Amino acid sequence: MPKCTINGKELEVKPGTTIIEAMYSNEQRIAHYCWHPGLKVAGVCRLCMVEIEGNPRLQIACNTVLTEGMKVNNTSAKVKDAAKWGLDFHLINHPLDCPVCDQAGECGLQEQYMEFGKYDPEMAEPKVKKHKVVDLGPTVVLDTERCILCSRCVRFTSDVSKTEELGIFNRGDRSEIGTFDGKELDNKYSLNTVDICPVGALTSKDFRFRQRVWYLKDAKTVCNGCSTGCSVKTYFNKEGFFRVKPAFNEAVNGYWMCDDGRDIYKFANREHRYLKARKKTHSGWEDVLPGAAAKEAAAVLKAAGNSAALVLTGQYTTEEYESIVANFVNEVKTKNIFHWDNNPASADDFDGILIRGDKNPNTAGLKKILNKYGITAQWGNLVSGISSGAIKTVVVAGPEIQAAYPDFKVRVQEISPAQNVIWLQSAKNPALEELGVGALIVPMKSYVEKDGSFINYSGLEQKFKKVTTVVSESLTLAEAGLLLCGQPLMLRPDSNLFVDSNRQADRVTKEAGKKNEFVFRRGTL
Repeated sequence: MPKCTINGKELEVKPGTTIIEAMYSNEQRIAHYCWHPGLKVAGVCRLCMVEIEGNPRLQIACNTVLTEGMKVNNTSAKVKDAAKWGLDFHLINHPLDCPVCDQAGECGLQEQYMEFGKYDPEMAEPKVKKHKVVDLGPTVVLDTERCILCSRCVRFTSDVSKTEELGIFNRGDRSEIGTFDGKELDNKYSLNTVDICPVGALTSKDFRFRQRVWYLKDAKTVCNGCSTGCSVKTYFNKEGFFRVKPAFNEAVNGYWMCDDGRDIYKFANREHRYLKARKKTHSGWEDVLPGAAAKEAAAVLKAAGNSAALVLTGQYTTEEYESIVANFVNEVKTKNIFHWDNNPASADDFDGILIRGDKNPNTAGLKKILNKYGITAQWGNLVSGISSGAIKTVVVAGPEIQAAYPDFKVRVQEISPAQNVIWLQSAKNPALEELGVGALIVPMKSYVEKDGSFINYSGLEQKFKKVTTVVSESLTLAEAGLLLCGQPLMLRPDSNLFVDSNRQADRVTKEAGKKNEFVFRRGTL
C-alpha cells in the first residue's frame, strides 16, 4: 500500500490509484471536466493539474499514478494559475446562455468557475458559432456551442454502451460532437450521456425546459423497472415527479441506469393514479372512500372463506408480501395464492450491461415468501377454479409498472367472471373498466410512498425509504391486507402532499409560490 502526501495530508492508497481518485476518496477538491470515475481516462481537459515535489512540470492528476513517498499539491499559486488559464480557454467560445440553459443550477462550468476560476477574461474576438438544438435521436438534444469537448459522451458510447454512435468531428476551434452518418444516438442507455455532460450541451427531451433544478428536491430509492434494482435518485416537488437519475452503487449499477428506468416516475404522479376507491354498480363506476371500500371488501372476503384467492405481482416489497400472505393463510384460511408471472420465458434474459428480462423489482422476494408458507398454486388452477365456482372472490395486487405487463387485459378477462373481484391498483388502467358489477378498485401506494425492501435477481436485498406522499388515501399492500381481513388500522393524514396538477387554480398558486428547495443545503463557494 503506497504511502503519499496530498496537500499536506498523509494517505495510504491501493496500488494503481491515480492522484485524482485519491483526492476524491478523501474529499479534496480539484478542477476537472473530462475525468469521470466510470470511464477510461482521456486527459483532454488539462484542468486537473497538480504539483509533484521533484518534478519541474505540472502533471495531470487523472493519469498520474501515486507511488511510494510522492508529495502532491493542487493549492500552490502555480497550480491555481494553471487552472484559471485552463478555464479561460474552455470558456472562450462558450455561450453566455445560463438563463435559458437546463443545466443551470447543477453545471460543472458554473461551479468550477466559482471555485477555481474567477479570472479576468482577455478574449476580445467574436465567439465561434456552432449548431444549436441538434436532434441526436429519440431522447437527447445537443447544443454544440455549449460543448467543451470533454469526450465523456463519446467514451460512454464507445466503452460502456458499445454502440459507437458519437464522435468528435473537424479540427481546432471548429471541432464538435456529433453522430456518425446514418446513425442516431438511439440505445437503451443514451440518457447517461446527459448525466455525465459537465455542461448543458446534452439535454434530455423528457426533462428539457420542464423545471429549474433548484425548485426540485431529491431522494434516493431503488428502481422498480426490472430485477437489477438500480440505485436511483428521484427529483420532485409539490407539482410531482420530474426525473430519475442513477445513484452510484458499486454492487449493482455502478454509475449508470437504463433509459426505461428513467420513465418509472411517470405512473406515480397524480394524473395517472386512482385517487379514490371505485365501485362498479349497475349505473357505472362510483368513487368511494378507500376505508369504506376496504370494509366492504372485508365483509365479502369473510363470507367467501376458503373460496377466496389472492393474486400477487412481483412489484411490491418483501415486507408487504410477508404481511398479506400471512393474513390470507392465518385469517382467511386459504392457500389459494397465485403468482402473476408476466414474463417467465424471458425472465433470465440479460443485455450484458444492466437490463434484465424480469421486469419486476422483487420477484425473488415474492418467491421467498411463497416458499416460506408452502404456496405452490399454479395459474391454471385459478382460472379453472373461477370457471367451476370453487373460487368466488379474487383479490388482485396489480402491477405498478403496467407497461411490463402486456397480458394485463387478458388477465382481467380471466379474473372478471369471479363472483367478487377486489383489485388493488396504484395507476389507472382502462382494462379495469370491464370488471363486472360489484367489483372494487382500491388505490395503492407507489414504491416512492413507502418504506420496504426489494431482493434483486442475484439475491441482494436492498432497503429503501419513503420519498414522499402523492395520494394521501392510498394504502400499502400490508395495510390493505389488514383491512381486508377485518383487522383495525389507524390511518393518519399526511400533510406532505403534492398539489393536484390538474387544477388550474393550483397552477397559478404554484407559480407564485415556488421556492428554492435546496436553500437548506447551501454551502460556501
